[in-house]
Amino acid sequence: MDPVEKRRLEAIACRIRIGIIEGVYSAKSGHPGGSLSAADLLAYLYFKEMNVRPEEPGWPDRDRFVLSKGHAAPALYAALAERGYFPPEELKTLRHIGSHLQGHPNMRLTPGVDMSTGSLGQGVSAAVGMAIAGKLGKKDYRVYALCGDGESQEGEVWEALMSAAHYSLDNFAVAIDCNGLQIDGRVSEVMSLDPLAEKLEAFGFFTQTVDGHDFDALESAYGRARLEKGRPSAIILKTVKGKGVSFMEDKAGWHGKGPNAEEYELAMDELRARLGELVGGEEK
Repeated sequence: MDPVEKRRLEAIACRIRIGIIEGVYSAKSGHPGGSLSAADLLAYLYFKEMNVRPEEPGWPDRDRFVLSKGHAAPALYAALAERGYFPPEELKTLRHIGSHLQGHPNMRLTPGVDMSTGSLGQGVSAAVGMAIAGKLGKKDYRVYALCGDGESQEGEVWEALMSAAHYSLDNFAVAIDCNGLQIDGRVSEVMSLDPLAEKLEAFGFFTQTVDGHDFDALESAYGRARLEKGRPSAIILKTVKGKGVSFMEDKAGWHGKGPNAEEYELAMDELRARLGELVGGEEK
């Protein structure tokens, strides 16, 4: 990837992280850990990979994205705001009464949300259905989904993956955000997914494992996935829960709580400093 383009995406991801912290702090609740770990992927998808029109959210030929781990809604909202679907100031209304930015994505309320999610496991099924519809309708759009590693303990995820392979959905790519933590602790201790790559391959997926915070790796993985014909793709993202905020990183306790005032200031100072490095002090 061109260094200038990579730096641009890194700055976008940093602004997404700032939006996440703004949202969960304003709500006094939410899920920052798994939102922060997904920020780089969302920056890549919405600003490099996917064919979308923020000015026309319902454009029939758009690529689709389904956030199966719906509790990471703060990350999706921040990405959509950054992409121009709605003003970034609205991120401060997260979970407020009357806001269209509720704790889990609602496709009837929020521009750019392609599927309502929250009950873990169901989003992958919905995404597979969209991909089947694309095939039946002879459409060129692609369908992208993101699920969590903890979420992948759900049996419905594997039923959906089995269907994707059965119907040869080469227009479908699922990413698994493997940050290693869920609300109750380490995924490996709660219910291990290992060996995840081998399982996905056995289910008929073209499978890649990459650093989920490396834009070069993301570009290579999604580029290779687009070339794969006759079978769906799975991309295992090795990530850090809470990525970008030092005191949240790799801490299960930050799965589902908002920062207090002091923690908010510490997080924002870190992220703003990082953004300043990336844009040469042009933004705050």
